[in-house]
Order: sequence, then C-alpha cells, then structure tokens
Amino acid sequence: MGTRTGWHGTGTCTRVGRVGTGTGPGRSGCGGAPPGPRAVYMCSLSLFHYSEYLVTAINNPRSLSLDSFLLNHSFEYNLAALSSWVEFTLEKLLVPEMKQITWLSTVGLLMVIVGDCLRKAAMLTAGSNFNHIVQNEKSDTHTLVTSGVYGWFRHPSYVGWFYWSIGTQVLLCNPICVVGYTLASWRFFRERIEEEEITLIHFFGEEYLEYKKKVPSGLPFIKGVKVEL
Repeated sequence: MGTRTGWHGTGTCTRVGRVGTGTGPGRSGCGGAPPGPRAVYMCSLSLFHYSEYLVTAINNPRSLSLDSFLLNHSFEYNLAALSSWVEFTLEKLLVPEMKQITWLSTVGLLMVIVGDCLRKAAMLTAGSNFNHIVQNEKSDTHTLVTSGVYGWFRHPSYVGWFYWSIGTQVLLCNPICVVGYTLASWRFFRERIEEEEITLIHFFGEEYLEYKKKVPSGLPFIKGVKVEL
C-alpha cells in the first residue's frame, strides 16, 4: 500500500515534467508586469493535474497510478485543450484587444479557482470512496457520502470540473471555446452521471433513491438517471 503512494519512477517524472512546463510562462510575469491570461491559464491547468494526483495519493493510494494525473483523460479532452490554444493564438494575432478584457479574465479565474476547490473538496470528503473510474463492484469499504459538499450537490466533483473547464476559456477570452466547452462538458457529464447513478442505485438501493430526491445533481438541466417505479 505504501509503495503505491510514492513517485512512479521515470514515467512519473516525465509526466510531471510535461505538466510542469505549464508553470514556466506563469513565472515570466513575476519580474515586472503581471502575467497575462495565457500564463495564468497554464499555471491553473498544471495545478489542476498536479492536485488530481496528490489528492488521489492522500485519499485512495491503492488506486494511484500515472492515470491519476488525468493527462490522458481522453482524445476529446486533449483535442479540446489544443483547440483552446489554437483559438487563443489566432485571436491574439488577429484581434489582440480581444485578449485584454481584464474583468472577463478575472471572472474566468474566479470560476477556475472555485471550480477546482469544489472538486478537490468533493474528492477529500469522499475519501477512499472516490475513484476516477466508475466502479462496477461494491467493495466492503464503500459507503454513500451525503455530508459536506455532497449535501449541496449529488455530484460536486463534476460540478467543480464543469465550471472549472468553462472558466479556463472565459479566462482566455475564447468565445468559441466557451460555447464548445459548455456544450461538450454538459453532454459528457450528463452521460457520466447517468452511468454512475445506475451503479449507485445498484450499490445502495433505496438509500440512494431517497438521497437523489432531496439533493440536486448540481449541473444545469441534468437530473440523472430516470428510475421506473
């Protein structure tokens, strides 16, 4: 168990280095002018992935792996990141004033901070019950967590990630990706929540159904799986 919480050799160092490159641009603003939105975005992106691994190491070391960084989350996730970088670069070259809307970037940064904090609070509150992969078999230690941020939303980690992802694009003043990220994230989490709730109902039965009646999913227009009584 203890060995799983350590660094995973050269493979992990490579991943850490890859994520860490995002913090480089963030430091460039420390000597004089404050960092621009791209630098703040890269720092936020790096922190998100670092903290995913760190909180997993604290909460659930048995499930810890290189995948805990979520760097290889999916092809769509990587494509979305690439799209945001392309949009930012093109718009900065063609319409530079578009990337200088300070108040909008500030709103985006607040969304990023609040969203990431909510997600990490959800992970820590769930403890060993949290896993990046939907579990199909109930372990002896599985319990239904309804306290803390789970008293606000049924899926606080998804709520945090949803608004974090949109916030990154508001921060960059990327109008196209704001719309694209909102639609893609909403669709992803709608499907994910329905899949997860089927498992939760199987695990906890009436206890989860009662919880589902009282507490909203937290995401707009997503009610979760429909149960035929």
